Order: sequence, then C-alpha cells, then structure tokens
Amino acid sequence: MNINNVVVRILAERILTRGLNPLKNRVFELDDVTNTEYKTAVENYIIEHSGVVEGTELTV
Repeated sequence: MNINNVVVRILAERILTRGLNPLKNRVFELDDVTNTEYKTAVENYIIEHSGVVEGTELTV
C-alpha cells in the first residue's frame, strides 16, 4: 500500500492539537486510525515532530 504523507500529517496534527474527528463528533484519537500502516506512519510522525523525544533515531 502506498501511504499518502499529506494524510499522515493531517491525521497526526489533528491528534496533536486535539482536533475534532468529524465522523465521531469528538476529539480525534490515534485509535480512530484503523488502517495499521497509516496508524504506524501517524505514530512515527508524532514521535518525530512532537519534540518529546530528542537525540534518538527511530527504528522500524
């Protein structure tokens, strides 16, 4: 499957900013991403861009 990085960024930013999930009318959560490949990509994006982890490299 080819993952769309724009979709990953939008999902991750919506999770990080506690944005609304329009399908469920509540705050968007990581568990709302049901596709495992997209979920992994979103998790990785959050780790890389949230600033929580510094000085480490992501291993896949």
